[in-house]
Amino acid sequence: MHSKFSQMAIQKPSIPKGTRDFSPEEVCKRQYIFDKIRHQFQLFGYAPIETPSFENLSTLTGKYGEEGDRLIFKILNSGDYFVQLKISIKEYFKILYSSAFYYIVKNSIDDNIDYTEFYKHFKSDSNINSQKRFYESDFINIDNLRIREIFENEMNSILKEASFNSYIVNTYNENKVSDFIDFKESNYVKILMESSFLTFFSELPSNTLTSQISEKALRYDLTVPFARYVVQHQNEISLPFKRYQMQPVWRADRPQKGRFREFYQCDADVVGSDSLLQEVELVSLYDSVFNELGVGVEIHFNNRKILSGLAEVANISDKLIDFTVALDKLDKIGEEKVKEEMLQRGISEEAIQILSPLFQMSGDFQSQLTSLTSILNSSEIGMKGIEEVRFVFEKIQKLGLKSSDLVLNLTLARGLDYYTGAILEVKAKGVQLGSIGGGGRYDDLTGIFGLKGLSGVGISFGLDRIYLVIEELNLFPESIQNSLDVLFINFGEAEADKAMELSMQLRSKGIRCEVYPDAVKMKKQMQYADKKAVKYVVIIGEEELNAGNATLKNMVSGEQSTLKFEELVNSLDI
Repeated sequence: MHSKFSQMAIQKPSIPKGTRDFSPEEVCKRQYIFDKIRHQFQLFGYAPIETPSFENLSTLTGKYGEEGDRLIFKILNSGDYFVQLKISIKEYFKILYSSAFYYIVKNSIDDNIDYTEFYKHFKSDSNINSQKRFYESDFINIDNLRIREIFENEMNSILKEASFNSYIVNTYNENKVSDFIDFKESNYVKILMESSFLTFFSELPSNTLTSQISEKALRYDLTVPFARYVVQHQNEISLPFKRYQMQPVWRADRPQKGRFREFYQCDADVVGSDSLLQEVELVSLYDSVFNELGVGVEIHFNNRKILSGLAEVANISDKLIDFTVALDKLDKIGEEKVKEEMLQRGISEEAIQILSPLFQMSGDFQSQLTSLTSILNSSEIGMKGIEEVRFVFEKIQKLGLKSSDLVLNLTLARGLDYYTGAILEVKAKGVQLGSIGGGGRYDDLTGIFGLKGLSGVGISFGLDRIYLVIEELNLFPESIQNSLDVLFINFGEAEADKAMELSMQLRSKGIRCEVYPDAVKMKKQMQYADKKAVKYVVIIGEEELNAGNATLKNMVSGEQSTLKFEELVNSLDI
């Protein structure tokens, strides 16, 4: 009997865009990066935690700005989510029905209509049926019977229930005719009257029904889940709390080189301390990790308070988010395009003119801060930002960096809504690949979860981009591409038994061993050893077994030597 799987159509294997499979060699290289980062995290006193791969949708939304929220991967509710969805549909059709009906009467009845008489007229069965037919005319092109069934049932209910009639009467009695006009002028009536219901349904704003069909989402980053963790476990941790976390995150972004939909972040954060020494330490941590990896980097540094001060002196404090979102794109689209976007976001020409010196500032941090002081001397928050930046730079000058450069970049904005102080971004020297790390200070991220006044600061390492940088610069050590130290050639059952015994002894010394599972031709086994980049091959044939010897071949130099079994175990040093 054929299984159900054998009867299924053959499927071409594939994976979703923005995701990847990793070969053994790639995994070893990634693990090398993980190990280097983890080691430095531990040297700096950070402790590991882990959080679920998905969170409540409400935990994540509203924390990353408008653009970030659009990139959150929502998880569809399990079961028949239409049960909940139809409640939302019902509410929409209350509005849409009254809007369409008003559109009809507005064009055929005098504006001075007696709304009490209008209500009586509307309530009559004949008019209900005529308006019901108005909606049914849109059913011609409907293919989804489930949606049609919900629509028909809900429309029957809506048209006959008193609450809906009261909704219309109350709206008119409260002189909210303008509300109906707003709906009339919108695309909803046009869609309802000129298109099929399915077209209407597809035109609804995506966020209007999200809460009805999705309550969970894959985590977008590690910082917001960390804030949730701190509040939820506040009685179990000691402040300041230093944690590191190395887990995957997901973003519904457009895949391109160095940008994936599933990728790892390696974060270090500390909460419960306002001290700027934390920022100094995180700059040093970045320097230590990339020095260990052999990658030269620039650590770009700015302060959100400076950006707030600039918005204040330009009289656009109410446009701070629009200002920083546009400014954050400077490296990608250039000065002129950034200014165009600012105009599109409602920032005036006059304000942009005041902010123009920001695009031209250069030189060391002292000269930039001096220029900035002349612009921000009337802004208290702006001057506070300058003071914080100066503190960090002066401390780093005293401590020194091993191989990194700390750069003051006053156009660095990082368009995340939760940063309130320092902002950091790391870029590799000699590689055009965008940022490979970033972070900043967030003074009250835990406040949204009910724990006020707990300041935090943290940084993140972009593992996947760091991998691409090390690969492009050819900095991976050759040794990490090898996953096996010794391969025992299999000549038969007796020889394999001895090889298994010796391999167990070598493993106890930390030497990675494998016995080839089948007694096939030696040429095939040696090809296997070459593909796995094995360092040594051990040959124990019938003759060697009887003599208590093993032939050891160095696969790099080609040299061979004969050793007693005991000598092989005791002298082999990888």
